[in-house]
Amino acid sequence: GEEQKKLDVLSNEVFCKALISSGRTSILVSEEDEDAIFVQPSLRGKYCVVFDPLDGSSNIDCGVSIGTIFGIYMMNDNHEPIIEDVLQPGKNMLAAGYCMYGSSCTFVITTGSGVNGFTLDPSLGEFILTHPDIKLRSNHCLNCKDKEDCEVLHRSVIVGISNDLHVSAHDGPPIKVIPKKGKIYSVNEGNAKNWDGPTASYVEKCKFPTDGSPAKSLRYIGSMVADVHRTLLYGGTFLYPADKKSPNGKLRVLYEVFPMSFLMEQAGGQAFTGKERALDLVPTKLHERSPIFLGSYDDIEEIKALYAAEEGK
Repeated sequence: GEEQKKLDVLSNEVFCKALISSGRTSILVSEEDEDAIFVQPSLRGKYCVVFDPLDGSSNIDCGVSIGTIFGIYMMNDNHEPIIEDVLQPGKNMLAAGYCMYGSSCTFVITTGSGVNGFTLDPSLGEFILTHPDIKLRSNHCLNCKDKEDCEVLHRSVIVGISNDLHVSAHDGPPIKVIPKKGKIYSVNEGNAKNWDGPTASYVEKCKFPTDGSPAKSLRYIGSMVADVHRTLLYGGTFLYPADKKSPNGKLRVLYEVFPMSFLMEQAGGQAFTGKERALDLVPTKLHERSPIFLGSYDDIEEIKALYAAEEGK
């Protein structure tokens, strides 16, 4: 794992104490602890929580946004808790989310029926809903089922339209909808010499498209929370592929890949490991790693096609 820093250790202690004392949890799996924590029977609840208490902590000194990532499972039944209770596929998660600490404190969560973002108001000491129903979907307004309906029904009332913003004169405030294909890709290109063929081909197409479309913009912060947050809001792709140095990928399945994949799917995007849908992966150990490609639906379809072509050779 990453080198532990003081804030990593402190944040882990804070979360563990809060989760145990809540009386709601049975098993905790933290990025900072090699073994799972089994809550004592007197405080035991029915939920298993997996979390990275402080993702991106290597960026602390330079002021880059960092955050906490978490996922929640329910115990299978009333048996004594065992490791297998958390070694479940991501599709079994009840809830997942992250809290990003930066210029503002932003909390993004899904409970399986959409994604909502909240921002901390320091004057109230409460989180305010600022990003309701975050969606990565096609280029039409939320009131319409498809683009054709939108264009036919609202052509007369459209007050503005561009590739990534459709503002219509519906009742209520203007609606911003992220398209199914984004303009941004996010990856550490310093690892390019170690990538496999499909990853290299996708990034090459992002930079030098052959279909006449404009090149995509590269944005990479190095903090998964911040990079995924931007992807959720603006569309595009976030890639952390396997490479020659990390053949199994680098990001941890339970508390990084699964929660972010759950959020992305609930927002209308996709998450792919290079072999399968990320949420279908069944982990066999607590700190298992995996490659991950997540983001706008059509962009991930393109990556999946490249891997399928490679496999068919």
